Amino acid sequence: MLTSFLPSRSCKRSFSFLVLWTCLCWAVFRISSDDHLIDPNSQVERMNIKTRELLGKTMQGKVENSTLSTPSLSGAGSTTESDENNHVEAVPAIDRSPKLNETDLVNKLQPQMPNLPIVYWQQNKNKKMGKNKTCAKYPDIYDLHFNNKYWQVTETSNGTFYLYGAYLDVRSKNRLGPTVRILGMINRLEPKVKTFCQLWFSDSKEPVFSKVLEYKYIWYKKWGNYKQGLFQPYLLACQLPKTHWGKAPASVSIVENQCDTATINLRVIHNKPEGEKKKFAVCVKGMDFPDDDLSVRLVEWIELLNTLGADKIFLYNLEVHPNVTKVLDHYSSLGLVDVTPISLPGYQPNLPVLQHMYLKSKLNNKRQNELIPYNDCLYRNMYRYEYIALLDIDEVIMPIKHNNWADMMKEVITTSMKVKNETRASWNFRNVYFMDEMLDLHEPDHFKDIPPYLHMMQHVYRSANYTKPGQYVKCFHNPEKALILHNHFPLGCLGGVCTSYPVDTSLAHLQHYRQDCVSTLKKSCKNDFKSVSVKDTTIWRWKDAVIQRTTEALSKLGFFGSNSDNVVR
Repeated sequence: MLTSFLPSRSCKRSFSFLVLWTCLCWAVFRISSDDHLIDPNSQVERMNIKTRELLGKTMQGKVENSTLSTPSLSGAGSTTESDENNHVEAVPAIDRSPKLNETDLVNKLQPQMPNLPIVYWQQNKNKKMGKNKTCAKYPDIYDLHFNNKYWQVTETSNGTFYLYGAYLDVRSKNRLGPTVRILGMINRLEPKVKTFCQLWFSDSKEPVFSKVLEYKYIWYKKWGNYKQGLFQPYLLACQLPKTHWGKAPASVSIVENQCDTATINLRVIHNKPEGEKKKFAVCVKGMDFPDDDLSVRLVEWIELLNTLGADKIFLYNLEVHPNVTKVLDHYSSLGLVDVTPISLPGYQPNLPVLQHMYLKSKLNNKRQNELIPYNDCLYRNMYRYEYIALLDIDEVIMPIKHNNWADMMKEVITTSMKVKNETRASWNFRNVYFMDEMLDLHEPDHFKDIPPYLHMMQHVYRSANYTKPGQYVKCFHNPEKALILHNHFPLGCLGGVCTSYPVDTSLAHLQHYRQDCVSTLKKSCKNDFKSVSVKDTTIWRWKDAVIQRTTEALSKLGFFGSNSDNVVR
């Protein structure tokens, strides 16, 4: 009975064949799926490809709202061969410029720090320069005491000197003869400490010593801030000995004792004219408007001044809006403006925003700091221009009868000489306000034939009253006579008393574009200046030229249309 349930011999053979076939199929399947049995590197390569693909998508922002996980070992979803080649063969766009050597670095740095004698130092650093081994050694550039990038510092027994620039004064009216003048700030009133100049010349390894003859105060004590410990603006003077007349020092150091190794070494600037002396330079104090986008206003102002006859505008930059930087870079490339970065010396803040808040809060400190760029601009350009004006970017010296500054000044000079036959140190122009609100009051719809973004061309209503003679004026300064300059007048002149001629308002005046009066006139502003306004379209004589040039510049800079995507908003 039991034997009937046992499989036959033929069934056993069939079952064995089935098992063998199943095992063989399983083995073939495993061999084909387990590539590592054939090529041990292929699985690693597939993981690398998958990782590159995932990284590429991540860098391009294609992986969104998903969880990144380890690539699957199955290789599913791998990149195509063309995608893989794109990643492998792509060349990242990085700067591959050759490394600069020391000479290249020095030449690159010099324009950024014009008051540092870095080229002279680099040419002479391997020479043993000094009076002797222990006296007045030429200071290494790395041993100087820098402060806030552009200042150099020396501590004396009575005060700390923060010095900014040095200049060779060989003007004919300089009673001291050839003189090196040093501009800076000292935290002392009427400094009494005796100091010396170490004057370094290119043809000698030894310095020439000269006493500091004077500390010329660039401020009036009645204006305030007359306190010990606060930074006060000064102009120092050292005569060149007669043995060195006709030579220009390469650099100068200030020390308390002649043999000291200095911590200050300033390049002595002696900018001679390239060819004929030019007519008009305009100087602008340290610009401080980090959040105000005044770019379009600045373009209009630059184009108007250039049309009137400004050969070059020299601006000093504390901190400005990125669009303003864009405008300044554009006009710098055209040679119409020169931009010099500047900082505040000592403990004063230079952090963006905080610096702006500080200057708004500390008005006298602000005004004292402004005297450094104003006088640096004078001394950098005293041999290159006939007239130097200190203006803000909301001010224009406007000719009433003439088409340009040059023709205007010819008549001004002739008229002033009839009054008194002497050359003046400056010619001052009465201030008149063009208030923002006056346009809306008289022309609510504004002028349709003038682009609305041209502020000065639109605002042709001004106060009927000028500010008082001598108050809030601006000048064309005579660089042959000016010794130290303030915002409104020269404070000191070569040859004695400063003489300033008031230009009649029938010839020209200072157009001042403001939202309100200056703080000292706030109380009387409404009655004296806002109550009566008149239409003054003198500026429209240059309307067509300024509209065309301003619009072209703004278009080129990308302020219009599709190009405006490049403008910071």
